[in-house]
Amino acid sequence: MNGKADAVVVGSGPNGLAAALRLAAAGLRVQVLEQADRPGGGMRTEELTRPGYRHDVCSTVQPMAAAAPFFREFDLPSRGVRLVQPEISYAHPLDGGRAAVSRRSLEETAAGLGTDAAAYRRLFEPLVEHGTDVIDFFLTSRLRRPPTKSAPQIVHFALNGLPNVRWLARRYFDTTEGQALLAGAAAHGMLDLARPLTASLGMLLGMLAHHVGWPLVEGGSQALADAMVAALEEQGGEVVTGHEVTDLREFEGVPAVLLDTTPRAFVAMAGDRVNEGYKKWVSRYKHGPGVFKVDWVLSEPVPWTNAEVRRAGTIHIAGTLEETLAGEAAPAHGRLTDKPYVLAVQPTVVDPTRAPEGGHIFWAYVHVPHGSDGDMTEAIENQVERFAPGFRDTVVERVTKNAVQMEAWNPNHVGGDISNGEASFRQMLARPVPRWNTYKTPVPGTYLASAATPPGPAVHGQCGDNAARVALREVFGVRKVPPLRPPAR
Repeated sequence: MNGKADAVVVGSGPNGLAAALRLAAAGLRVQVLEQADRPGGGMRTEELTRPGYRHDVCSTVQPMAAAAPFFREFDLPSRGVRLVQPEISYAHPLDGGRAAVSRRSLEETAAGLGTDAAAYRRLFEPLVEHGTDVIDFFLTSRLRRPPTKSAPQIVHFALNGLPNVRWLARRYFDTTEGQALLAGAAAHGMLDLARPLTASLGMLLGMLAHHVGWPLVEGGSQALADAMVAALEEQGGEVVTGHEVTDLREFEGVPAVLLDTTPRAFVAMAGDRVNEGYKKWVSRYKHGPGVFKVDWVLSEPVPWTNAEVRRAGTIHIAGTLEETLAGEAAPAHGRLTDKPYVLAVQPTVVDPTRAPEGGHIFWAYVHVPHGSDGDMTEAIENQVERFAPGFRDTVVERVTKNAVQMEAWNPNHVGGDISNGEASFRQMLARPVPRWNTYKTPVPGTYLASAATPPGPAVHGQCGDNAARVALREVFGVRKVPPLRPPAR
């Protein structure tokens, strides 16, 4: 970039790139610095196994990219990003060849739950009918004000979402299928499911399956990152890879610095410019369990006993509600388990471009104790075999990443925690520190813009967008939010 930037963004994950695009929309000269050799953060896609087999290293399924206000404005189709929808958003196989499945249609999903059909409709219909308002309220700064639109539905969500998912599942559902379907979605949060607020994620992800689906990005999540980079470069912005930032003094004279990093990384970069009180709060900020991930090349699709599971994009492999609860309690309490909750995705079911013709890929991860270097391959494959006998016979090649290796791949994944901080009740209220404006830091002109700020983890871009709006107002006096610029024609 010729001349000094008006704003620098450190980190090129979805939040960093979203922040850069909002700043560039105001006509600012923006530079993004990325430690890795390619941009994208958790959205990177790599040939982990064989040439032509494209594996998403972290984030694959993107309901938030379809629903979030930032990406709705960014307009993915106009940027050449195609979201592909599986016939079944997610499935939860059970013993005896049974399965609970979430379809795009709420009515069809409810009908598949038998005696729980009416309860499913009662829980989810208000949310689906007002899905955009619910999403916008919880993802933007509106959360700090009483809702002005769809208030009854938002209150319905809040009251049912505050308790734990075990309470919610048992309150609404009598069948094994209904309880397991809700718990499997809630377990994405990487928390002990007996803790408060875990019901909210089960409700949110369940609602999104009917509101926007659980799509994948055709070709891999990297395509979304590349589209964001291209949009920034069209506006004169710049992304520099292979650049590690260790000291904020590197940016002397730059009016605004936004950090898509962990809170502790900010404190390390800021040094003695951060007061002891802020440092103490950051030292208390807790990172949750890590993940152990396996990517496979298969000779054929996974031979699930239940035919409907074969058409699902995402599969939650754990068994009953009680088994799901036990599978998530273990890593939260520092233990490995031989019957983990397994979160799996079969991308080539809906996106054959991920592999050469006739090829298939499959990935799964389990939650493990923070910083664990344990190998969970056998436990994962045993769980898959339980519901898909003969699975191991389809495996052509596999690669694994333990929690330590996940952090080495992306420093924001401290101890393998891909959420950049535990999504507990306390840490969602004060993320990462108890301040009214948690994007601001004690260093003037420097803002946190990562998933360690509200609204937390997922590919929605809102942490970065929210932080950029604060920086525009406080540093540059821009109070009217500039609209994102359309793609060049």
